[in-house]
Amino acid sequence: MGSLSLETDILCPIDCIPTGIYITSKDSLGKPRVLSLLSTFLESCVLQNERVLETSQAKELITIFHGLRAPSLSIQQYIDRIFKYSRCSPSCFIIAHIYIDRFVRSTSIYLTSLNIHRLLITSVMVAAKFMDDAFFNNAYYARVGGLSTKELNKLEMKFLFGLDFRLHVNVHTFGKYCSFLKKEKFVDSCCVKESWANKDDHSCTQSIAR
Repeated sequence: MGSLSLETDILCPIDCIPTGIYITSKDSLGKPRVLSLLSTFLESCVLQNERVLETSQAKELITIFHGLRAPSLSIQQYIDRIFKYSRCSPSCFIIAHIYIDRFVRSTSIYLTSLNIHRLLITSVMVAAKFMDDAFFNNAYYARVGGLSTKELNKLEMKFLFGLDFRLHVNVHTFGKYCSFLKKEKFVDSCCVKESWANKDDHSCTQSIAR
């Protein structure tokens, strides 16, 4: 994979970037609003993708991120759990969303209820390591995510290679993903992979179709 086409050095904390989502704003329960926005988006994608897989000839690519059955926790509950115990910055969830999008586009997998939880815990952990000054180790994240440390280590390596180790996110890309979630554009585009004209990161999320 090549480098991002729009690279901007981050000269201030990414939470301070005026993206319009107010990344640190809280909902009625006192949680960062980005958590509910992201969970709503991912739940919509999973529902749409599973409907497509059930009604079409498309075959799902099975990876190490797939479980035998869907976890009992919903996506919203799982994201809330990760935030509560990882204590990572809210912006890590936007970064994790960007990483998942990159991973999906490089591997052509569909986001489903069998893989979204493992992708979430892995992407948030990688984002926290890259973005935050302080973060927990893999063993801790494994307990938070309900996995063994050995499994999470394997997921992390698979994820990093799928990203081609492209972990940098420029300010423009971060702002695009924030705006995407805030405006809830996924309502109209969740099932259309090519709804974005440009496949670079600055064209925003394309995991919407996977």
